[in-house]
Amino acid sequence: MKPRRRIAPGAVVWLLVGVAYFFIPLAATLLFSLRDDQTGKCCTLANYSYILHDPTFWKTIRLSFVVALETIAITLALLVPTVYWVHLKVPRLRPLIGFLALVPFVVAPIILVVGLLDIYRGSPEWFYASPYGFLATAYVILAFPFMYFSLDTGFRSIDVHTLTEASQSLGAGWPTTLWRVILPNIKAAALAGSFLTLAIVMGEYTIASLAQFNTFSVFVQYINQNKAYPAGAVTIIAFAITWAAMLALLAVGRGRTAPITEGEK
Repeated sequence: MKPRRRIAPGAVVWLLVGVAYFFIPLAATLLFSLRDDQTGKCCTLANYSYILHDPTFWKTIRLSFVVALETIAITLALLVPTVYWVHLKVPRLRPLIGFLALVPFVVAPIILVVGLLDIYRGSPEWFYASPYGFLATAYVILAFPFMYFSLDTGFRSIDVHTLTEASQSLGAGWPTTLWRVILPNIKAAALAGSFLTLAIVMGEYTIASLAQFNTFSVFVQYINQNKAYPAGAVTIIAFAITWAAMLALLAVGRGRTAPITEGEK
C-alpha cells in the first residue's frame, strides 16, 4: 500500500488565511445588512425586502446580465477562431496579439469611454443609445485580455495540429473541426474566460455611468450613496446572483458535445 500523503502544516495555514481573507469581509457585510435601517439594531430582513421589491433592481440586473451574455458570445465568436488560427498557422503572431491584449489594462475605462463616445457619435441611434450596442462593444474591449489569455492557455495545453489533421482526415471541414473537435477540448479555458467576463460586466461602473446607462452597478452605487444598511443587502444579493450565474454557465458548459456524424463528414 502506498503511504498517504500528508498535507503540509504550512499549506493548511495558508489555506485558512485565504478562507478568512475571503469570508470574513463577506460575513461582516452580511451582519451589517441585517441591521434595521431606522434603529441600527440586529437582526431583520427588511433591507433585503426593500431591495427585492424595488422594480429598478430587477430591471438593472436583467439589463446587466443580458449585456454580459452578449459580451461573452461576441468575445468567444471573435477570439476562438482567431486564437485557433494563430496557433495553427501563424504562431509568430502570438507575442503581438499578447501585447495588444495588454492595452485594455493600460487605458483607463474613463479614457476608453470618452474615446468611444466620440468615435461612435455619428452611429445609428439603435447602437449609440442602446446598452446592447454601445456597452457590449465597450465591454468586449475590457474582456479582451481576460478571454484571450484564458483561451491561449487552453490552446497551448492541446495538440492543435494533430487534432486538426485527424479531424480533416475523417472528412470534417473547418467549421466542424472547430465546433466539434477544438472547442470541446478548450471548454475549460472558454468557461474561465466567460466567468471573468461575467464578473467584469456585472461590476463595471465607470463606462455605464458616463454613458448614462442604468445598469446594475449604477443601481448598487446609488443605493450605497443613499442607503446605509440596504447597501449591505444589495452587495450580498449581487454576490449571490453573480455566483449563481457562474454556476449556471458551468452547468451549461458541462453538457456533452455530440460526436461527428456521417452526414457532417
